[in-house]
Amino acid sequence: MRLQGKVALITGGGTGIGFEIAKYYVKEGAYVYITGRRENKLQEAADAIGSNVGYMAADVSDLDDMKKVADKIKAEQGHVDIVMCNAGIGGYVALTDIDEREFDRVMKTNVLGSYFTVQACLPLMGEGSTIILNTSVTASLGLPNFSLYIAAKSAMKSFTKTWTNELRNRKIRVNAIAPGIIPTPAAGGELGRSPEEEIERQKYRATLIPAGKVGHVSDIANAAVYLGSDESAYVNGIELLVDGGLAAIYPVKL
Repeated sequence: MRLQGKVALITGGGTGIGFEIAKYYVKEGAYVYITGRRENKLQEAADAIGSNVGYMAADVSDLDDMKKVADKIKAEQGHVDIVMCNAGIGGYVALTDIDEREFDRVMKTNVLGSYFTVQACLPLMGEGSTIILNTSVTASLGLPNFSLYIAAKSAMKSFTKTWTNELRNRKIRVNAIAPGIIPTPAAGGELGRSPEEEIERQKYRATLIPAGKVGHVSDIANAAVYLGSDESAYVNGIELLVDGGLAAIYPVKL
């Protein structure tokens, strides 16, 4: 029960990595709130988790939405100890094909969404609380046709340093988890691959990673438990790569 008594908010918590983190947090004793844009997915996730979980449909890029989420947490729990900025989107788009609509779509969800989530929750966060950002191993790589997503994740990565300094007097920690290749249905769909194509792509990628395999959502959940727990009380301002060693040996063709 490493998170016993803690209250956590996980954005994008209805599916994929966010859902797995929510399950692990509840298992470790936390009360968890999950948000996302699709209420039906949130309901399914809450039903699957079973207890000690609340949810609210919200768009992280809408400050009013996130303030409503914070108001719900305040009314029901009074505070929040862990804010996990997990919601994110992005796909392969060539530099020459990026338009304003795609730019806004990716930047608003990843970058502005992280800002608004933290802004809304800060009044509920006390000494010893923590912010965790879900970045990406791609921010350490130079993948072609992925520049917009990488730019968004790089901006989030920078928050680990600036917010650590800005919140130091409040004793609020800020860290990031950078997932490596973690297959999820949403990720494959966002990148335009069918389930069959995704399986073949991951078989190839597994041969490139020093760990000899692609990652699993549980790998990220385990890291999120550590960074959310008091075990990591002296860990601050870092980006934790959970990538099986991929960034250490890049460049490779993914």
